[in-house]
Amino acid sequence: MIVDFRRGRHLPSPLYIGGTAVEVVSSFRYLGVHISDDLTWSKNTSCLIRKAHQRLYFLRRLRRAGLGSSVLTSFYRCVVESVLSSCIIVWHGSCSAAEKKALQRVVKAAQRTVGRSLPTTMDIYTSRCRKRASCIMKDPTHTAHELFVPLPSGRRLRSIKSRTTRLRNSFFPEAVRLLNSGGPL
Repeated sequence: MIVDFRRGRHLPSPLYIGGTAVEVVSSFRYLGVHISDDLTWSKNTSCLIRKAHQRLYFLRRLRRAGLGSSVLTSFYRCVVESVLSSCIIVWHGSCSAAEKKALQRVVKAAQRTVGRSLPTTMDIYTSRCRKRASCIMKDPTHTAHELFVPLPSGRRLRSIKSRTTRLRNSFFPEAVRLLNSGGPL
C-alpha cells in the first residue's frame, strides 16, 4: 500500500522482493482494522457496521426467547459493543460525521432491542481515550510520555500544535483536549 498525499499522483516504479513484484493495494486489513491508502476510515466503519448488524440478529433472537434486559445488555456489551469499539481510539476521531451517525444507529437499534439506554460510541471513545492517555502519563518509559506535558500551573496539559485536521483529530491532540476539559489533572 502506498500512502501519498501529493497533488500529482505519480505511480512509483514497482518494488521487487526476491525477484517478484510487490502488489500495490488500496486497502489492507491489519489486526482487524481496515487501513486505506488515503487514510479514510469508510471501509473500516462499513465493515464494523456490517458485522455489528449480523450480531444484532442474535440479540433479537435472545429477546424473543424471553431473556431479561440485564442478560441482553451483557450480551450486547460482549458481542456487539466489542465489535463497534475495537481499536476505537485509532479511527473514531478521524471518522466523518456520516460514519459516526451510522455507528450510532447500530447502538440505537440495540437500545430498542434491549430496552435500556446504552453508551454512545462517542462516550466509549472519550472514556477509552482518557484511560489510555492517563496510562501513558503514568508510565515515564512510554515513548509518547513527553507529549503529555503539564503547563506550569499543573492544572492543564500543553496542547499539541497541528496544522492539518488529520493530525488534529488523531489520538494525541484529542486526548490532550479531553484531559484538559475534564478538570484538574
